[in-house]
Amino acid sequence: MKLPTFWGGIHPPQNKVLTADEKIEQYLPKGELVFPMPQNIGAPCAPVVAKGDRVLVGTRLGNNDAFVSAPILSSVSGTVKDVTLRMTTPGTFENCVVVENDGKYEKAPEWQPLPDYENIDPKEYLKRIRDAGIVGFGGATFPTAVKLSPPPDKKIKWLIVNGVECEPYLNCDNRLMLESPDEVVNGLKLVLRLFPEAQGVIAIENNKPEAVKTMEEAVKRLGASGITVQPLAVKYPQGAEKMLIEALTGQEYVVTALPADVGCIILNVRTTQQIYRAIALGEPAVTRVVTVTGDAVAHPKNISVPLGTSVRELVELCGGFKEQPVKILSGGPMMGVSMRSIDVPVVKGTSGILALTAKSAMLKPITACLHCGKCVEACPMGLVPTVLEPLVAARMYKRFEEEGGMNCIECGSCTYVCPAHRPLTQGCRDGKASVMAMRRKAAAK
Repeated sequence: MKLPTFWGGIHPPQNKVLTADEKIEQYLPKGELVFPMPQNIGAPCAPVVAKGDRVLVGTRLGNNDAFVSAPILSSVSGTVKDVTLRMTTPGTFENCVVVENDGKYEKAPEWQPLPDYENIDPKEYLKRIRDAGIVGFGGATFPTAVKLSPPPDKKIKWLIVNGVECEPYLNCDNRLMLESPDEVVNGLKLVLRLFPEAQGVIAIENNKPEAVKTMEEAVKRLGASGITVQPLAVKYPQGAEKMLIEALTGQEYVVTALPADVGCIILNVRTTQQIYRAIALGEPAVTRVVTVTGDAVAHPKNISVPLGTSVRELVELCGGFKEQPVKILSGGPMMGVSMRSIDVPVVKGTSGILALTAKSAMLKPITACLHCGKCVEACPMGLVPTVLEPLVAARMYKRFEEEGGMNCIECGSCTYVCPAHRPLTQGCRDGKASVMAMRRKAAAK
């Protein structure tokens, strides 16, 4: 049977075997934890605590009243040690709340299950989801309460749980589906109460047959009518919103629009699980699963860890490096962010830590473009990366926009297939950042 998929894309080595069978290990850190205030794609939070304050698990550390934002909550109990600038994953310094962990993990009393949550007005879920600090845990970190509040004129037909996890090496979503399938299905059932006319779909690439089987069994066991599990063809970047919508619904989707414009809302596996845990169990979003992997890591693992934990602690929990890595990424090899240091905290968007040796990093010299067209064939957005890259180098940003550069989803497919090893994705990333900076400057005048 031919499985649904999208146009374009590539087939990089999956390299998931390192952690595919590693059960999620719980880790409780000691010492200080660091909470950067920017942790969602919307308005960054400002600290609402001060040095010396006593905090509990679920105490609000940072907040912003803007519509597109989500609060930062403490993942441990202890004392606020400082509010100061600390280095974060990209190597930038951001305002952070530093908490000295007392090791008791005492929970704030206000975090209780929503009473009679299966029968109350589902709109009450939205406040709980926002208060719990839930964002898109797939990496986008878009505030979930906002995503679940589309304009009234948008009729939602599909609620899609994204279990694709097409990024090589990563297994955090795969393991969640294997180990907590009921919580994922129950999370989707709650969201469907907000959109009773929608169809629930759990989308999984077909290279995870055990996850497909486990989720199908959970749907049947829980009597989840209106929810189906849909296997998809294995192709990168299948998990991107545009590709997922086109594969599942057959609709063309303009990346600058919102999924709600075509009747879709897409939630990550972990996000869906956390919705259930916040509403039914009274647990705020203060932990996440991180895949620590790569051929430089002694014992790769999948680890459930409180937000704010040092990445160095996770590497040490995995036995450290067995060989000095030449490249360390936050995330996977295609869309991950290069890390200058592992002395940075785990945040909501940290799906993986990937440490590669020189052998697997495949660092090769950049040569002149061969005009082979492979990047054009690979681009799922139909762009011409070989045109966009020189436009950015020449700072011709208006022409960059005209050529569709802002539609680039930065999936890395063009760079992966380029035989000249040109940094095509980075060029688009730089171009988009420059255009956005110019737009902000113009709006401020």
